[in-house]
Amino acid sequence: MTVQLSPEQTVPAALLDRGSPQLASLLDAIAAGAAVRERDRVHPHAQIDLIRAARFGALRVPPEHGGAGASLRETFRLVIALAAADANVAHILRSHFAYVEQMLRETDPERRRRWLREAGEGTIVAGAATELGAHKVGAESLGTTLRRDAAGVLRLNGVKYYSTGSLYADVLMFTALDDDGRLVAVVVPARREGVTLEDDWDGIGQRLTGTGTTRLQDVAVEPEEVLDLHLHSDGSFPRCGVLQLYITAAVAGAMRNAADDAVDLVRSREGRPFAHAPAERPAEDPLLQEVVGEMVSAAFAAEATVLAAADAQDAEAESVVDGLPDQRLAEAASLAAAQAKVVVDELALRATGRLFDVGGASATKREKNLDRHWRNVRTLSTHNPLLYKAQAIGANALNGTPLPPNWFF
Repeated sequence: MTVQLSPEQTVPAALLDRGSPQLASLLDAIAAGAAVRERDRVHPHAQIDLIRAARFGALRVPPEHGGAGASLRETFRLVIALAAADANVAHILRSHFAYVEQMLRETDPERRRRWLREAGEGTIVAGAATELGAHKVGAESLGTTLRRDAAGVLRLNGVKYYSTGSLYADVLMFTALDDDGRLVAVVVPARREGVTLEDDWDGIGQRLTGTGTTRLQDVAVEPEEVLDLHLHSDGSFPRCGVLQLYITAAVAGAMRNAADDAVDLVRSREGRPFAHAPAERPAEDPLLQEVVGEMVSAAFAAEATVLAAADAQDAEAESVVDGLPDQRLAEAASLAAAQAKVVVDELALRATGRLFDVGGASATKREKNLDRHWRNVRTLSTHNPLLYKAQAIGANALNGTPLPPNWFF
């Protein structure tokens, strides 16, 4: 696939306009063939090249560094639109947007300038923090290490999993423990010697996101590629509502995509109603109209919920001083992201399943791949499971119990 972009399409600020022809062109190109790519496991490298060329990942980067300086609300609106075009492509960028948020809070001016400038130029970042094993999920008992060898060179060693987006990225970020047992982030080029990316993700959904294994063997690391994670004075982690809300935004976009497919499916059934249907044309069948109406409404509610939670993320981001946000606003932002997940996940699983109520048995044919919507939202919803979110929200509401101090909130 050869992609040609006009100079106007390479300006990220142009994507923010409600009627942006640049955004419409980008989303149309990404949506084209998305169902077939997912069905046949065709990796969206060309679509990520479009994202890179349009500098979609520079939405949050300040204008002085080549970005659009968008708010989080504006950014999440576009992420939902991107997920409605292709939920895989949107999910691939999750770590990138989290990385940009981290760089916006970087206290070292040289590092901040360098990494934001690279993001502003179109560089895409991915990576992984999670490792498989018997330890508690989310606990910082990492096996990945950053140590100096006999020659004084920093070397990164370990195995990471859930490396979403890494197959498509220019730069990778990993967590590791240094010589002092301190948790750090390490940022290295994706093609650096010693980095091996394995496309072994075999989940039922989000099949093209590269959410598999990364092996790190004696990867050389420059001192400036080691980043401080800015922990609180008590050792707890800053809240990460943006990272969590991003998943819910991808779910909301997948819901919109499913609703659009429901509309197209009913319209395509012209002249083929059920013998006992209450209308001659499927589009005039009140039963099918009701299902489509529910799906369209659910997609609307999901987007509105995500954007309301994004307002809380903006308030938290604007409060950052010396790399850390106001604790009260951070708690509120994490709570809003968690509440959004609880509501949207439930809506999504019901709405995407109802798609088959408007299509009959032919809608289940593999060639149509309509089941991808349910599979994708089911897979996305398992990220930091709903039941633990709901329990934490309930404990907070009833007893004032703070949300758990980890990256899952």
